[in-house]
Amino acid sequence: MKYGSYLNQQKSEFPAEWQQHFVDYDALKGFLKTRMVDTSVHLSTAFPSSHTFSWTPAADSPDFASMLEQRLTTVSTLSPEFVRMLDEQVTKFNAFFDQIKDSTKTTINHALEADRTPEIAELEAALSSLLRLERFVFLNFTAVAKALKKHDKWSGLHIREPYLMRTSGLSFATSTSLLQLKPQLLGRLASALADKGSGELPSLPQLASADSAMSETPTNETHSPHLGPLVDLMHDTQTVMISLRGPHGTDIVGGVLSCLSKHHCQIVDFSLSRLHHDVTFGVLVHLHDRNVDLFGDLVKTAQRWDGTLSFDVQDARLKASKLANSAQYALDEAPYAARAKYMATVLNERGLSPEFLSEWLDWLLARKISVEQMRRLDSHASLLCVEFRLSVPETLSLDELRTELIAISSKHQTDVALQPNNVFRRQKRLVVFDMDSTLIQQEVIDEIARATGIEEQVAAITERAMQGEIDFKESLAARVALLKGTPVSALEDVKRQLVFTEGAHYLCRALKSAGFKLAVISGGFLPLARYVKSELGLDYAFANQLKVAADGATLTGETVGPVVDAVRKAELLEVIAQAEGIAIDQVVAVGDGANDLLMLGKASLGIAFNAKPRVQQQARARINQKSLANILYLMGYSESEAAELQL
Repeated sequence: MKYGSYLNQQKSEFPAEWQQHFVDYDALKGFLKTRMVDTSVHLSTAFPSSHTFSWTPAADSPDFASMLEQRLTTVSTLSPEFVRMLDEQVTKFNAFFDQIKDSTKTTINHALEADRTPEIAELEAALSSLLRLERFVFLNFTAVAKALKKHDKWSGLHIREPYLMRTSGLSFATSTSLLQLKPQLLGRLASALADKGSGELPSLPQLASADSAMSETPTNETHSPHLGPLVDLMHDTQTVMISLRGPHGTDIVGGVLSCLSKHHCQIVDFSLSRLHHDVTFGVLVHLHDRNVDLFGDLVKTAQRWDGTLSFDVQDARLKASKLANSAQYALDEAPYAARAKYMATVLNERGLSPEFLSEWLDWLLARKISVEQMRRLDSHASLLCVEFRLSVPETLSLDELRTELIAISSKHQTDVALQPNNVFRRQKRLVVFDMDSTLIQQEVIDEIARATGIEEQVAAITERAMQGEIDFKESLAARVALLKGTPVSALEDVKRQLVFTEGAHYLCRALKSAGFKLAVISGGFLPLARYVKSELGLDYAFANQLKVAADGATLTGETVGPVVDAVRKAELLEVIAQAEGIAIDQVVAVGDGANDLLMLGKASLGIAFNAKPRVQQQARARINQKSLANILYLMGYSESEAAELQL
């Protein structure tokens, strides 16, 4: 419902004498819509988004200076006319307030006289008159504020705050004596009702609370039948959205909170954003007393701290605070129903390009995905990693979204990891790694083969296995058979040649400091997996065991015990989680080959690290960057937080 219709509806509930003294919001709005068309001097918003300001105007268009002169001339005439019109309306309703307030105060004081016991009906009538006057003031003040907001939009000027500062000295904004009488009146009414109702009604503190059960109509027949509607009126609150932006950081926040404290507002929600010194502080509040002094104080606060103030008054009965399907939303949430929350981490070690970010946002818009929050995670000179909190329509398929993102990622060589934004996203406790081409840069069996001169034969089988072209067990047996007769000492030589992947030590130190359990589960060989475990400070190491000849000097070309293939990797991940009492929702797995897919799928966050194409297509997340430390970004850690974990 538009505010004009709502105001007329509310006005109809007042006595006829009162109705003629309301601000004529329709007339003010009509003036703006009919007289102030194409007059805005805020040129960047006055024209359609497709409009282009060119140096040489079209033949049928005025030049820039003439167009600006025309608008300034029009606004300089019409804005003062609008202000005079608004002054008349404010003067009218303020004069009526002066007329009514004295009689209202007399009625209340009579009901509160100490030397008499008033009837409940008299107390209710006094309270009703006070609440009606409060509501009259607030409805009219809201009409003035909204009319000024529309004027500023249509004219391009910003007069709302200075104008409202002018009204702060008028009677309707300064008559606090009536508000001070309300607690006394409520107390007397509560006592009278308790006396008649044998104490069945709520006590005075409950009666005065906006959140109490007093909104229910008493059923005792000795109580007035008018009490229920009266109580509803007492608890009718106003919702106000306030935003103050300025260069004085904490002073901005403190100034707003000081105003809210002074006027006993109930804070419902708040939001804060900062760009160096500039801060925008938004707060949603409920006003249980319609004391419009709050707005005058906010205007003064904005002036003191060089801030820009905006606010929107919403009546609770207008249900403006309930934005969709009666659901309530936090200030930093997109106010749409049937949405799922996701976190997207975008990452490029060479920097996030404007071209990628533009295409990324276009992709979000095309799918009606709303950005609720953006957080930079890196601390470099250029922008490398950003975390986006997203509100995603529930009708969209997560798998389809991830498939589409692979194309965008590949085009810009930028990773996009999309995860459900739930409690487990930053509550991981176990990370399981593949070893070859993940924690270390080599394939260990290839390194052993190099020492025996069969490198090319083994490497060919390894590549076919990693691409998923042949069964892992079959490929492992074929490669190990080629190692028959290889000296056991070759394993020690390979250890010295291993090159850890960039960021492996950094990542593992951070995770251990944060209390994680870490494991390596490899389709390689146990002596080397244990070496990697020792070097990185891991908790577990599982891999295939090579059989050694009876003399202990050479390999037999066979393995001993269960083969650590794709199925075994997934089983071991689950076994470690169970042993540590960790839920699967708290497990991360990292790998690069086809034999890692079941393990990646078992974990709640499976990351394909510089993986083969098939693995990238099936994994929930991908990182195609040099450093393993980038995994910390996907787990929600900023670069500065990761640095703290190195200590």
